[in-house]
Amino acid sequence: MAARKTTTRKTARKSAARTTSTARRKRGARKTPSKRWSQRVTKESDALDLKGGVFKQTSAKKIAASLKASAEHSKRRKSGAYRSALSMLTFYINRAGKTLPKTQRSRLERAKVELKHQFGRD
Repeated sequence: MAARKTTTRKTARKSAARTTSTARRKRGARKTPSKRWSQRVTKESDALDLKGGVFKQTSAKKIAASLKASAEHSKRRKSGAYRSALSMLTFYINRAGKTLPKTQRSRLERAKVELKHQFGRD
């Protein structure tokens, strides 16, 4: 008789475990976060409106000039033009992480310095 009770308890535990794992799955399935949230931030951020392919340009001066123009003409930014442009550039560098090639990383770092010069913040 004791063996029957043990079996019943084990079965009850298994069904309870199945119910909770199913509930977890359902909760997670409701709203899955975007895998490319950083891309969405770059496009829809209130910092500034960027032109397409800004960070892919070949010259640090061109990148800085484009960021400056975008920051000065943006109607959505909440802070100053320099701060918005620099924050978007830093955001892009940080989000790319280790996948960013060294040549492009150095170009973007030079663009930071050039941005500083273009805004007269030496």
